[in-house]
Amino acid sequence: MARQFDREMQAVLEGLRAGGEKPGLLMHVCCAPCSSAVLERLHAAFQVTVFFDNPNMDSQEEFERRLLETCRLVQETGWAAAIVHSPYAPETWREAVRGLEQEPEGGRRCEACFVLRLKNAAREAKVRGCAYFTTTLTLSPRKDAALLNRLGEEAGKEAGVPFLASDFKKRGGYPRSIQLSRLHSLYRQDYCGCVFSKIERGRQRESCKQGKPD
Repeated sequence: MARQFDREMQAVLEGLRAGGEKPGLLMHVCCAPCSSAVLERLHAAFQVTVFFDNPNMDSQEEFERRLLETCRLVQETGWAAAIVHSPYAPETWREAVRGLEQEPEGGRRCEACFVLRLKNAAREAKVRGCAYFTTTLTLSPRKDAALLNRLGEEAGKEAGVPFLASDFKKRGGYPRSIQLSRLHSLYRQDYCGCVFSKIERGRQRESCKQGKPD
C-alpha cells in the first residue's frame, strides 16, 4: 500500500501541537512561489529556517532573482525565523549530473539533482541543530513525492537528522501557492531552474504555438 505522506506529516504536526512543542525545522526551498504555501502551512508548528540551495540554476542572474524574491517573501510574511543560502556553485551540480545530460526531465538527471540538494540540506540542518528538515519540492505537480521522500529520508539518515515527509501539493497546496504569489507579486518562473528544463519548456511553448501536441 502506498504511503500517505501528507497524512504522516499531519500526524507529526498534531503531535507537536498536543505537546506544545515548536522545534526547529530547516526547509530547503527552490523559489519564493513554492515556499509561500509551505511556509504558510508549517510556520505555526516549527521555528523555520529557510535554506536556499540551488546550484542547478542556469545562471547567476536566475539564482539571485529567486533568492531575492524568497527573502522578500520571508520579510513580508514573518513566516520564517531565519533565511540562509549557499553560494551559487553550478560546478557542483554539473559534476553531480555528469553523464546524464541526455536524460529526459523527471528522469535520472533530476534524481541526481535532488540527491545533491537534499544532502546539502540535511548537512545544514545538522550543523544548525534543527530537529527536522524538509523540502518544498513536493509542492510541484511535476515532482514525484515518493521519490523525494525516499531520497530525503536517506539523506537524513546519513546526516543524523529526521526528514519530515510531505506531499505539499495535497489539500490544495499548489493552487494556494499561485494565490499567494499573486498576493505578494512574486516572480513566478516557468521552469525548474536548470538549463535542460529551460530548453524543454521552450520546446513545449513552441509546440503550443504551432498547435502540435507536446
